[in-house]
Amino acid sequence: VQLQASGGGLVQPGGSLRLSCAAARSIFGIDVMGWYRQAPGEQRELVAKIARGGDTNYADSVKGRFTISRDNAANTLLLQMNSLKPGDTAVYYCSFRGYAYTIPFDYWGQGTLVTVSS
Repeated sequence: VQLQASGGGLVQPGGSLRLSCAAARSIFGIDVMGWYRQAPGEQRELVAKIARGGDTNYADSVKGRFTISRDNAANTLLLQMNSLKPGDTAVYYCSFRGYAYTIPFDYWGQGTLVTVSS
């Protein structure tokens, strides 16, 4: 299943962006939705994730600045990013994980580029 991530762009330090991720079709059984990012020359890292019931986890580097949310009915994932820093520059990927009956799935978006620069 294809996930479509959008909302990236060029923003000045201190600015804000909101990323969104939606599935091409309805998906049942999603447990965890997450945002990951990969900067040039770096490994992909977890930014934030949210469980079906709403429990969230954030990377220490984004706590207090980023907020993850989800719409279970619409299979949509959001990431509000405030007080952006140059170190947040990366390609951001969304992930939907869960089970279709007993079969695990792990769907990924194509990535959206966030550039924080003056």
